[in-house]
Amino acid sequence: MLQVVLVDDHDLVRTGFRMILDQQDDMEVVGEASDAETGLRLIKKLQPDVALLDVHMPGMSGLELTERLIRAKLPTQIVILTVVDDARFPRRLLEAGALGYLTKGCTAQELIRAVHQVANGHRYLATDVAQQLALATLDGDESPFETLSPREMEVALMLVRGKPIFTIAEQLHLSPKTVSTYKQRLLIKLEVENVIALAHLLEVHGLLDPKQALRTQHSR
Repeated sequence: MLQVVLVDDHDLVRTGFRMILDQQDDMEVVGEASDAETGLRLIKKLQPDVALLDVHMPGMSGLELTERLIRAKLPTQIVILTVVDDARFPRRLLEAGALGYLTKGCTAQELIRAVHQVANGHRYLATDVAQQLALATLDGDESPFETLSPREMEVALMLVRGKPIFTIAEQLHLSPKTVSTYKQRLLIKLEVENVIALAHLLEVHGLLDPKQALRTQHSR
């Protein structure tokens, strides 16, 4: 029996996916979370075979959650959930350790197939995502965020959520000086001058919800 955890801030998405998966003889949804922080604790506790994670959630993003789960070295395989328009930046999530990338508008058959393949250690990409990856490779259209280390990416995402240096340092178990160094380094690598410009760049590349980017601007 494959055990699955759903992490998505939309109740309807979780309900729909749960109905599909629970109808399968070899699958069981063992837990749900509406935010990444709760999802992280739940997945660490239950250690399911597969976790379905939304990209854009309040607080911690799906990318940050993926990186934390990979660092925890859990047996859980990760499938990223996104809307079709957000399929602009799958490479970073796949490099972070996700095995699957699935659009929320997928069919029931595709969802089941993706869970099976990822549970067996095989990558699964939605057709639209696979095509965009192939085109990006052909065109040489690489994201500037690929130059960042996983830790720099994590700091970037926390900065645009308005977290101060000392809070980031506490949560990542680093010194404030180290976090400040990461901040300066990532701004230089991305060629942006401040956190507002960083938020805009993240939004353009599909790593930050437009509403979250707007909140970042208003908070500065």
